[in-house]
Amino acid sequence: MRDLRHVSTPGHGNLPLEPDPFVGRSAELAELSRALGASRLVTVTGVGGVGKSRLAARAAARCAPRDGAWRVELAPVRDPEFVDHAVVEALGLTDHTTRSPCETLLGHLAGRRVLLVLDGFEHLVDACASLVAELLRRAPGLRVLAVGRRALSVAGETLFPLSPLSEDEAVALLEVRAGQHGVPAGDGREARALCRRLDGLPLAIELAAGRLGTLSPGQLLERLDDRFRLLTGGCRDALPRHRTLRTAIGWSHELCTAEERLLWARLSVFAGRFDLEAAEYVCGGNGLPAGDVLDVLSALLAQSVLTREETAAGVRYRMLDTLRAYGAEWLEAAGDAERIGRRHRDWYVGLATWCELDWFSPRQGEIAARMEAELPNLRRALELALADPEEAHLGQFLAGSLWFYWVGCGRLSEGRHWLEQAVRLDSGHEQSRLKALWVLGYVAILQGDTVPALAALQECRQEAERVASDKALAYAEHRTGCLALVTDDMPRAETLLRSALDRYGRIGELNSNVLMGQVELAMARAFQGDLPEAVRLCEDVRRVCDDHGERWARTYALYVLAYAAWGEGEPGRARKLLTDCLEGAHAFRDLLGAVLSLELLALVTVTEGEAAEAAVLQGAADRMWPSVGLPLFGSAHYNVPHELCEARARECLGDEGYEERRRAGTRLGRDEAVHRALRRPGTPAAAPAPPGPVRQASAGAPTHEPAASPTRKGGETAG
Repeated sequence: MRDLRHVSTPGHGNLPLEPDPFVGRSAELAELSRALGASRLVTVTGVGGVGKSRLAARAAARCAPRDGAWRVELAPVRDPEFVDHAVVEALGLTDHTTRSPCETLLGHLAGRRVLLVLDGFEHLVDACASLVAELLRRAPGLRVLAVGRRALSVAGETLFPLSPLSEDEAVALLEVRAGQHGVPAGDGREARALCRRLDGLPLAIELAAGRLGTLSPGQLLERLDDRFRLLTGGCRDALPRHRTLRTAIGWSHELCTAEERLLWARLSVFAGRFDLEAAEYVCGGNGLPAGDVLDVLSALLAQSVLTREETAAGVRYRMLDTLRAYGAEWLEAAGDAERIGRRHRDWYVGLATWCELDWFSPRQGEIAARMEAELPNLRRALELALADPEEAHLGQFLAGSLWFYWVGCGRLSEGRHWLEQAVRLDSGHEQSRLKALWVLGYVAILQGDTVPALAALQECRQEAERVASDKALAYAEHRTGCLALVTDDMPRAETLLRSALDRYGRIGELNSNVLMGQVELAMARAFQGDLPEAVRLCEDVRRVCDDHGERWARTYALYVLAYAAWGEGEPGRARKLLTDCLEGAHAFRDLLGAVLSLELLALVTVTEGEAAEAAVLQGAADRMWPSVGLPLFGSAHYNVPHELCEARARECLGDEGYEERRRAGTRLGRDEAVHRALRRPGTPAAAPAPPGPVRQASAGAPTHEPAASPTRKGGETAG
């Protein structure tokens, strides 16, 4: 489900694959590479359209250190609070805890050699400067390549001002881009004159190349000269380069048809990439029929106003930030910005509503990829809705409807940010706020933050009873039961979960949440020694999941079935179930499901006689838990399998041997750990020992021998 446009080799970065040939800049590339070797912070500055991003990406690829070069695209980020979230996202990190994104970054960067490319930071300069200073101070293996129109002004910064292309390089670029459009660049003299008039700015040359299918270089030059005279009263010499670019953009804009100009302005409402359906809904109507949007969009694509990209979520379009800003000015001048903004918001509220429903289907993987691709636009829709008191209920509804993304795709921290904003508002729409409340409680549970979780769920229950909302009451009871489960209050957990499931049945609710409630009830029964009932409940969940193509809740049902299989003396069946479980959890970036699978796999592995490998898996799980919460939720019940595994492995390996193998596991990254667990290296040291009669440990979990190690400390949440 990762973006296919990026290099996806674990540990080696996410630099975009260049779709077009890189023309010129050999001297600048060599000089920038030397600067990166000598300084931990280099900032490439220059006017818009001068080619900063392309040069920086090429230099980063050349100078990538051991643990990769990672590009952070900041142009779509509007809120300074999301700068560190954007960096976490670009690095592919997942953290379920209440740690700040900066703390998550520092934990990840410790001991690593990484190059971070911050691209398009100028509108967020204070937040970026603060984050960069902190990361450089505390992560000695980090280097930063910043790209923007101004300096960060951080201590130790090396500035790298980028000039436009030389005349020869500019002409070469025009020829290459014209060739890509299938047209000649024309007479060499005219091409040179055009490139000189465009001051060698790559973006301006790209726009000119997009027009060569209908106008010759001479005709383009004549029109451009006319526009310069108009703007400067006849004084064409010594124009500042930012004026040159603006003039070139304006000239290209004037050459557009009325429909093309209209679509250019309306598309500026999108943050980052967008798809055709969104463009048709948001931009269609009022002078531009929705059925015509594709043809007009194609014309803008041919003129290099838009670019087309293949992503994991399908074809997406994007507009360079400089061109987007120009279009936004026209949209504002036309008095249409507010209306288009509302249409943008409504489209993404509708998209989230559809995706929430469709999450309970075979399309979960597609939806996860779609949400990743749409995140900048979802943020913009949330900002707009929550900023307007009269539309706050839409923000509450949107934040709550995205529960499947916050929870199922590793976005707890960001989800909590929006949910906390949403529940503080009095929208006058009880159902929307109730939904945001129970989702906030759920997210807080998963972060191990039990006090705020309980407060949100209690308020949700009280308000649900007041307005007689059976659905909100069912969800509040369900998540309160989940909280009881991970805090070892099994009787209360069972009571609440049974009540919630009964309420779901009465109102006809069936979705991934309902199935998770059944899985959590099964876990409560298993912890109390009733393995047959736990199996019955989870086999029913698995059957429903298979009927509907649901994969996320299914992984947790498999975990409980594997727990029961091991408890019944069938480690081979437990391993098969856990392998399936781990693959599913890892695909959804669900750290909780992944680390629980690893913990139980370690126990199965030691039961099969592979003590050394079991210790490695326990070490890998130890490394993952800080990004999930306190190990095994601080629950005595969840901790029993870990205790048994550690005791058995120490008995086979000795304390020193166990610690050596466990430490080896802590050096594995998440992808490496999952890959190792799935391929199961090594061979059994001895024939699998018969499990012997199952008895109950004091916590109520099945065990084959007494636990020999003290209970691990910790406490977090369940899914």
